[in-house]
Amino acid sequence: MKHTITTLSFILILLLLAVASLYMVVQIKYFLLVGCLWFLIVFIGSSFIGSNYHVKTYCSNPLVTEKKIALTFDDGPNEMTLFVLDVLKKYNAKATFFCIGKNIETYPAILEKVIQQGHTIGNHSYSHSSAFDFYNKDQVITEIEKTDKLIASVLGKKTTLFRPPFGVTNPSIRKALTVTNHKTIGWNIRSLDGIIKNEKFLLERLIKRIKPGGIVLLHDTSIQTVHVLEQLLSFLGKNNYSVVSLEELLNIKAYED
Repeated sequence: MKHTITTLSFILILLLLAVASLYMVVQIKYFLLVGCLWFLIVFIGSSFIGSNYHVKTYCSNPLVTEKKIALTFDDGPNEMTLFVLDVLKKYNAKATFFCIGKNIETYPAILEKVIQQGHTIGNHSYSHSSAFDFYNKDQVITEIEKTDKLIASVLGKKTTLFRPPFGVTNPSIRKALTVTNHKTIGWNIRSLDGIIKNEKFLLERLIKRIKPGGIVLLHDTSIQTVHVLEQLLSFLGKNNYSVVSLEELLNIKAYED
């Protein structure tokens, strides 16, 4: 609705400028300015998943006052996922893994181990292509449904959780999700571990942002994240934080009945 209202509002402004140009001189720069402003709003709304610009997104639970947070991992499964599982098991912490379909095809046994250890599984598209943001509705549906089937082949049921690649949303993704009926999951505590590998920086960044009801974004793709995860879980334990599932934190169902 935000995108629709924004677009209609800017169309109305352009129409008013067009009408005004019939009675006075309206320089072309004003039309260009309106167009650029529209593009800027759409770009920011699409790029920041917490804006809820295109789709309703769960990025945290602000109603939670107890010291509870949820951990999420993107881009697995892969061999590094096994080290993440070992750390989570050591601290008796449960997490949600947003899995890429093509990685499930390569490492089905690792996904099975994630499930066996009681973690939640979400959909993170099939290809995680750099062109995903430019896919049309049908292409997005294909990516999501293909990954759903791969998850179900191991899990035995369909996940209702979806995290778009790169955290970007757009009209095609919104239309696709009305067909696939997934809940969009974002975050409000981003580690930047997919870009930066300095463990001290990553840990300090996370600790500064920890607060009740938060959702942490990590990637089970590097040894640096494994090291940071252990230090983060130690910090959380010392500060009386509980690591809970997304289902508990957000009061939602992760799987179809």
